[in-house]
Amino acid sequence: MTITALLTGKGTNSLRDKNLLPVRGKPLLYYPAMAALRCGRIGRFFVSSDGPSILDTAAALGFERIERPPELCRPDSRHVDAINHALDIMHAQHRHDPDILVVLLANNISVTAAMLADSIDQILADPTISAVVPVYEDQDHHPFRAKSVATDGTIQPFLPLAGDVSTNRQDLPPCYYLCHNFWTLNLSRSVRNGTGQPPWSFMGPRVKPIKVEESVDVHIARDLLLCEDWLDRHDIRYD
Repeated sequence: MTITALLTGKGTNSLRDKNLLPVRGKPLLYYPAMAALRCGRIGRFFVSSDGPSILDTAAALGFERIERPPELCRPDSRHVDAINHALDIMHAQHRHDPDILVVLLANNISVTAAMLADSIDQILADPTISAVVPVYEDQDHHPFRAKSVATDGTIQPFLPLAGDVSTNRQDLPPCYYLCHNFWTLNLSRSVRNGTGQPPWSFMGPRVKPIKVEESVDVHIARDLLLCEDWLDRHDIRYD
């Protein structure tokens, strides 16, 4: 099967140039890019962005450029539209049609080559899987604990709950949240084929998890410190 990586990152963000901010002297996007390059399963590498500096930096690492149009880079733009645009460009300009697409987010360093290889191998072993994505367990923010504010100003359960629900997080059924560091997509069953679970419907109907301890998205400057801590704890060295 043809396996391709797509690094995605907008040039317009609330934290200016966040995808290029230095982490251990390297631009932030360097780390997901290197994880893909060291994976050993991926044959071709692309980068999608509206930012010339992002495109240039990724191109220097061996990623082929896909210039994303401004209408796909607004705050309300959907990731799936950027993915579809990239697939269209791969087909039209590069005569390239991947079977498996590894989508990497340029503002997240919490991805390793081993994680990517594992996600790819799961799809190769079972082609009925539509996607493999990382998830982390979070009992503190369990949906059974979530509230909404009613019209009279009081709080109410966000979800309808029946019977007694424990206040102890360890008594609640395990709750997992999908991460935004990478998504490995079986394109025969996802993106343009079938419908999955909202809000990530493009991942298709049969998504398997890779359980991770945490995921570090960079949205504000102090998140860069969390990136360095994550790299240290996982002993990530690419030099």
